Amino acid sequence: MHRLGFILVFLLISCSTEMTFVERPIIFDAQRVKLTKEYLKDRYQLERDSITIVPRMIVLHHTVIPTLDKTFEAFNAPTLPNWRPDIENVSGLNVSSQFVVDRDGTIYRLMPETYMARHVIGLNHCAIGVENVGGTPEFPLTKAQVKANIKLVHYLAKKYDIDYLIGHHEYMAFEGHELWLEVDEGYRTKKTDPGDKFMQKVRKATKRLNFKPLPEIKPH
Repeated sequence: MHRLGFILVFLLISCSTEMTFVERPIIFDAQRVKLTKEYLKDRYQLERDSITIVPRMIVLHHTVIPTLDKTFEAFNAPTLPNWRPDIENVSGLNVSSQFVVDRDGTIYRLMPETYMARHVIGLNHCAIGVENVGGTPEFPLTKAQVKANIKLVHYLAKKYDIDYLIGHHEYMAFEGHELWLEVDEGYRTKKTDPGDKFMQKVRKATKRLNFKPLPEIKPH
């Protein structure tokens, strides 16, 4: 951890419990800002002077990457690495998320909550992403991650006007919805993360927040 330089730890109160965020910022230089603005313009037809978003939903993910360090390495660079040819022709902006939850339940904030991150097709302009390290048979998501996600969802819902809590695998339910802005009808990727069981556990524990139900998926 000492190699990362000075790391700030913030104690935040949410749902009458203390939550610890570890700040571990990814590179957010002029290049990443430029690519983010281009993404907003090219994918969503939003010409903006800033890269800030108004959060309306929280999207939970898993990384399929076994460690926090490898996950951070995957998100850190501003430009998309060469191992993502499936989406590089859409934009050179690297994927990322505002938060990452390690398998021990530690929550890391990678970037400001209201900066746009590339983590979900069609909805990045209004979505806060939460990645969970692991998600494979060898490195399954943990009880500690479920608890951390529940706390984080409560915190974000208290801070922002959040309408929806979804899993990444549910994002295509929003095609045709007012929040859906992706201009390319052919740009879709099939997702399975973080899975129905994980979402059921988080939704059950956040039921009192009264999120809106998912839109019905329209047949293609």
